[in-house]
Amino acid sequence: MTCPHAATALGTVPAYPFGDHADLRLHPAYAALRATTPVTRVRMPYGGEAWLLTRHADVKKASSDPRLSMHAAADRDVPRAAPRALDSVGLMGMPPESHARLRRLVSRAFTARRVAALRPRIAEITHHLVDDLVADGGPADLVTRLALPLPTAVICEMLGIPRTDQRIFRVFTEALMSASRFTEEQVAQAAEEYADYLRGYVAQRRAHPEDDLLSALIEARDEDGRLSEDELLMLTGGMLVGGHETTANQLAGQVLVLLDDRRRYEHLVARPDLVPAAVEELLRYVPLWASVGPSRVATEDVEIGGVTIRAGEAVVYSLASANRDKTVFDAPDDVLLDRTVNPHIAFGQGPHFCLGAPLARAELQCALEALTGRLPGLRLARPAAELDWHRGMLVRGLVELPVTW
Repeated sequence: MTCPHAATALGTVPAYPFGDHADLRLHPAYAALRATTPVTRVRMPYGGEAWLLTRHADVKKASSDPRLSMHAAADRDVPRAAPRALDSVGLMGMPPESHARLRRLVSRAFTARRVAALRPRIAEITHHLVDDLVADGGPADLVTRLALPLPTAVICEMLGIPRTDQRIFRVFTEALMSASRFTEEQVAQAAEEYADYLRGYVAQRRAHPEDDLLSALIEARDEDGRLSEDELLMLTGGMLVGGHETTANQLAGQVLVLLDDRRRYEHLVARPDLVPAAVEELLRYVPLWASVGPSRVATEDVEIGGVTIRAGEAVVYSLASANRDKTVFDAPDDVLLDRTVNPHIAFGQGPHFCLGAPLARAELQCALEALTGRLPGLRLARPAAELDWHRGMLVRGLVELPVTW
């Protein structure tokens, strides 16, 4: 196989992504590019050519530079990994001032202080799920028994959404995260059903407000006029999707890494104090996106990594590659659960830094604490190489994670 940097040197532009890795592996091309051509041209699946960034410093710079704009990429057929262009009415594709205004509205619900206050409830939900797991006996699927229901229950409680309605937003989530698994007609139908559901539930909560985040957003809409009705629906729907899907996939991936080499899991059983550091290391090591996230477009010439990106050109970057940069991380391809210096960027950087990062950290920590504390004998019920992964999706996720104990 020809490495992308070699192809570029020969005058051709390599196709991206470099391989269909739905599992936790990274294609070796990333390491080659970091070493030789960290800012390189690639041909994206949709829209043409873009600049791909693979080094930690370059990705951090691009994430925070306002001249590399998601808004400029919205509603345009720009080079991108996803079949659908970024939507200008979605939070990521909004103008910077609108994006900042809406983030301010919801950010207080996800501060480290607020999440710390929620942590006892997160732990309680986690232990209830483990109680049911133990009561039913193994083997069991950890995706459906813990990884998915934990963040789903937490975000539903925060918003005041019944968990019994999760089928509706799960169908939309899977359609939204599809790269090729669903047709455009199926995605549109799921979006319409989801929007109808949200409008109905917002109307219900408007008539009967409670002490939850959705009621607070409705108050901000109706009494203070700080957001429109469309923005209210978009924020609610976005938090419901983003608040469970990525954490569920990340949790399953983290447990798989620990159990694939049980010495890692046993290390945490013996040293529960290492769980917070272990979560950070696993966030660094476990890739979330199947390839890259949303594209950015340069609004003026920008220099990154010694390369001039011209106004109008698209930029994409790999967080997973940046988190394996050996100039930043010692032994970047190893899992060091006691790593003390860990400036990973799994949650992104800059104005689009993941709002839910404190909540995701708390959920991941509570899950690993409960598993290692209560199920010290946890192990895979099927070899890792035989596990099935979702295909045709924008994010990496296990179909199931069979375990026993």
